[in-house]
Amino acid sequence: MNDMNEYKVRLTEEKGHLETQLATVGRRNPVNPNDWEALPPETGQESDPNDAADLIEGYEGNTAILKDLEIRYNHVLAALARIEAGTYGICEVSGEAIEPARLNADPAARTCKAHL
Repeated sequence: MNDMNEYKVRLTEEKGHLETQLATVGRRNPVNPNDWEALPPETGQESDPNDAADLIEGYEGNTAILKDLEIRYNHVLAALARIEAGTYGICEVSGEAIEPARLNADPAARTCKAHL
């Protein structure tokens, strides 16, 4: 798969999936729309101390999940920006071409195999 359009399609699809997943545990930060913030799970019973503790625990879990998803989301956005800029597939460390097998495995790859 060396066609840039195929990589763009794959990255765009992944971006959509990530946005869906991000929305299940967080929301876009109203102050900074490029950032996501975790939301606590809704229990409806926060006045009980045990429920409040569960709420905090759920929020912490959502924060961890959101962090991982947001990192991948930002990598996908950066790859799409590199496609638009004409720099996609170039290792950020060496400036050499990223191996096609690496891009096939991870279209958002930023470095060649030597600089993983």
